[in-house]
Amino acid sequence: MRRALAALDEHRHVIKHHDRIAIVDFSAPSSEERLHFLDVASGRTTRLLVAHGSGSDPCHTGYLERFSNVSGLNASSEGAFLTRDYYVGKHGQSQRLAGLDPTNDHAMDRAIVIHGAWYANADMIGAHGKLGRSQGCFAVGETCLDAMFDHLGTGRLLYAGRA
Repeated sequence: MRRALAALDEHRHVIKHHDRIAIVDFSAPSSEERLHFLDVASGRTTRLLVAHGSGSDPCHTGYLERFSNVSGLNASSEGAFLTRDYYVGKHGQSQRLAGLDPTNDHAMDRAIVIHGAWYANADMIGAHGKLGRSQGCFAVGETCLDAMFDHLGTGRLLYAGRA
């Protein structure tokens, strides 16, 4: 949380809204609710499941092994992201993200977005002990997508890293 709040301060000139942020703790396995919604003023948090990229977990252990900002590797990137506009794509309703750090500044070119996915639904954990993997996107369960969009909206911070 400390690094996410420091990123919010560092990028305050680009991040329009400072009231709510999302923090993804990729040190936790995909079987845990590792996406934290934080209300900055009250400190209240809620959590969701979120998938990581297949290139970050090549053996599909459920644990993120490495980050990358390189196109074609299907890996998750770390750092501060700005939530941008919504669109409808191959995964349905989705939200673009702009990377604000050198570790994720290719997010727009790589089409790293927030979207819903069947492989990020909670029932995957019961069946497989972990979520499926994305191509580097922040994929959440299909029934959780509205909550994700409602919390973040546009012009807010999503911070991804490892504790």
